[in-house]
Amino acid sequence: MAKEFDVCVIGSGPGGYVAAIRASQLGFKTAIVEKRHLGGVCLNIGCIPTKALLRTAEVYESITNASDYGLNVKEHSVDFPAVIKRSRSVADKMSKGVQFLMRANKIEVLMGTGVFTSGKELSVQDEDGKETETIKAKHFIIATGARARELPNIPIDGETVVGYEQAIQLDKQPKKMVVIGAGAIGIEFAYFYHTLGTEVTIVELQKTLVPVEDEDVGKELGKIYKKKGFTIHTESSVEKVEKKGKGVKVTVKTPKGSEEIEADLVLSAVGVVGNVENLGLDKAGVEHDRGTIKIDRTTYKTTAENIYAIGDVAGAPWLAHKATHEGIACVERLAGEASSVNYDNIPGATYCEPQIASVGLTEKQAKEEGYDVMVGKFPFSASGKAAGLGHEEGFVKVIFDAKYGEWLGCHMIGSHVTELIAEVVVARDLETTGHEIIHAVHPHPTMSEAVMEAVAEAYGVGVHLGSKPKAKK
Repeated sequence: MAKEFDVCVIGSGPGGYVAAIRASQLGFKTAIVEKRHLGGVCLNIGCIPTKALLRTAEVYESITNASDYGLNVKEHSVDFPAVIKRSRSVADKMSKGVQFLMRANKIEVLMGTGVFTSGKELSVQDEDGKETETIKAKHFIIATGARARELPNIPIDGETVVGYEQAIQLDKQPKKMVVIGAGAIGIEFAYFYHTLGTEVTIVELQKTLVPVEDEDVGKELGKIYKKKGFTIHTESSVEKVEKKGKGVKVTVKTPKGSEEIEADLVLSAVGVVGNVENLGLDKAGVEHDRGTIKIDRTTYKTTAENIYAIGDVAGAPWLAHKATHEGIACVERLAGEASSVNYDNIPGATYCEPQIASVGLTEKQAKEEGYDVMVGKFPFSASGKAAGLGHEEGFVKVIFDAKYGEWLGCHMIGSHVTELIAEVVVARDLETTGHEIIHAVHPHPTMSEAVMEAVAEAYGVGVHLGSKPKAKK
């Protein structure tokens, strides 16, 4: 006999488990189906354990450069298995936290793969495809997330070519690594492994690293990483990966010609694709295209009645916090509330060092959309707090519409700037003016002052860079 629920969520990542909790809070009888581990990719093999690894790299880099701070550290080394073990323990702790939240909110957890047998019924199946439960629900929410995208000519085999899941828990630190793709995932792993001593080569198809970011940010990161000792090939592509002994030979096509690189392994970080396979979507009447389920971005409805989709499987941006807010908005709409997500104001964050954070339009995008822009940039080299921290690299860049003063975008690169971007997100949500930011008293000395200083530069009233006042428009 089928179990009946008001809401059944398929997938327990940061979109799914939050949707389930909010559904329960709103009085819905709720179930969640998870085929692997509670918390999904983010908590188990993505965001959280990656940040634990990156923190280790930051600490190691600080120790390596201890003499810059007047400290004498004679000996230090990397215990790679211990580094991975710590990362796994952090992930396990967070996953157990989700288990607690499920119990606390009286959400029934069903382990297995959810497969639609119709638009109103779901079969929960074990690893062998045997049905363990049948579920009927008034509303189904698909939150199955995404996995690493594979290049047709360079499949991920888990040995010579790995994705993020393997890279996050290698048994042995590679001496040489080639990273394909300089987006957030590729750059974070490149920083981690390089800092711990791996010789890293980055291959990126576009003109700059982190190509979705403002061009100035990508250029700045490229300069910093070349200084750190990375080998960087932009406007380049990996044509072939061949096994050679215990390692690989990588053929890279660059603007200067073909180049062969020998390495221990290759990390393929060329994006993600939604998990739409083996869910019975066709039987349920749910349309999808190239790994993305088609939805109404206001209601999250799919092409099937009473079936919704959120998070990575519903398309870009592929961010945990976007999935979380979609999960909440979707469920609150089921309860009759007018909840929504502002897709023009979703911040991005990359946790390499220096970190990168951004929200809104890049300068190029703003100009392409026809805005007359005011741009302000404040370098951390002029920040007293950054100097004291020993992290003077990077800047904060802001973009305003000259006609109405709308804050169009903000782009940061610097030490822990991912902690600064929320000020901009809130300000843009509240339609705050540049003048209000300038006159809001920011504590001194802090990294956050750079936001106010960049805005002041945009308006021609900055006092710390020796800039000449801009003519009033």
